[in-house]
Amino acid sequence: MTDLFEASGIHPPDSPLADRLRPRALEDVVGQDHLLGAGGPIRRMVEGGRLASMILWGPPGTGKTTIARLLARAAGYEYQQISAVFSGVADLKKAFEQARVRRAAGQSTLLFVDEIHRFNRAQQDGFLPFVEEGIVTLVGATTENPSFELNGALLSRCQVFVLRRLDEAALDQLLIRAEADADRTLPLEPQAREALIAMADGDGRYLLTLAEALFNLTDGAEVLSVADLGQVLQKRAPAYDKSREEHYNLISALHKSVRGSDPDAALYWLARMLDGGEDPLFLARRIVRMAVEDIGAADPMSLVIANAAKDTYDFLGSPEGELALAQAVVHLAAAPKSVSVYKAYKAAMKTARETGSLMPPENIRNAPTKLMKALGYGRGYQYDPDAEGGFSGANYWPDGMERRVFYEPTDQGHEARVKERLDRWAQMRRGRSDE
Repeated sequence: MTDLFEASGIHPPDSPLADRLRPRALEDVVGQDHLLGAGGPIRRMVEGGRLASMILWGPPGTGKTTIARLLARAAGYEYQQISAVFSGVADLKKAFEQARVRRAAGQSTLLFVDEIHRFNRAQQDGFLPFVEEGIVTLVGATTENPSFELNGALLSRCQVFVLRRLDEAALDQLLIRAEADADRTLPLEPQAREALIAMADGDGRYLLTLAEALFNLTDGAEVLSVADLGQVLQKRAPAYDKSREEHYNLISALHKSVRGSDPDAALYWLARMLDGGEDPLFLARRIVRMAVEDIGAADPMSLVIANAAKDTYDFLGSPEGELALAQAVVHLAAAPKSVSVYKAYKAAMKTARETGSLMPPENIRNAPTKLMKALGYGRGYQYDPDAEGGFSGANYWPDGMERRVFYEPTDQGHEARVKERLDRWAQMRRGRSDE
């Protein structure tokens, strides 16, 4: 297998750079000190001499396979690896039987399952008895959220450890190791070195692949600028899967940045999603939702602007249409916020379900026929525009039902003026009911 951090003895001189630089000990793994450093949960397992079944969840190139191999070596377990992409039920049965034989001989087995989320639910259930009996210590690796992709029974028998995307310091460590292996420095200006690290997008394996390409494509005589680097290497798209967890994480970040009145952060997350290939119309729909959910009557123009942004994108398309989405995001983030209408609607819906089929009072019922008029429908209705002050104070609630207050406007933005009017009308209503 060719994962970045596999600890596997001596590699031939013509092996890929990422293969040659795989760590030989847990201490050599970069970027995961929260798990492997002093006091880290995996470190404590190793020091205790007994491993628990676990799921390693993290982005590509962060060391999942390596950690599994080094754990087996450190704890004295036999290491066995299968991939959910290439393995089926027969492979699993064979792996479990081999582990059972080893256990009978006093040898523990660490079964590493790469891309474990690709096994279906029934196949995942097949692991349960062997994990429960201790025939294997399962270490599963996944780039997907285990909560969505693994069944609850398997998760309950494993600890989930989150591997972090490699930060700049960890990636720079890898470049230093690459330069030591090549016995020469990368021919990059300081800003170009930073750009190379940014290109890797937290993936150590990809960074070493880029570094190897630079060593092969340059002789070291010329120091490359950022512009030169872009010509020599192709930048890959950011890690972003529109159907997976990252999609939901980023749209959540965008929505919460708008709700939190931070237009700069909101623009950043909007740009991240557009750069990752997100459907602009999906973003337009979410922007409309933000306008009605988080801003509401505090700034009624937000809904108009959000809908206009959607229409503008429909009219212009890409890339000009995205600017309308950016304008809407900035407006919404800078607008006053209110969830009064949102709360009022939920409360009204709850009351509507509880009160069933109560009829409107007779004075506001429609009376299109003589019979209905004879029954009193519409009798005594007061036309508010003709009433004193344009307000009659009439009862619009079902007979026998007390008046409720659902909508309680805030003092934010436009809603502050709405609040003044409603308070004035409430006072007039009380005064007329006392007459």
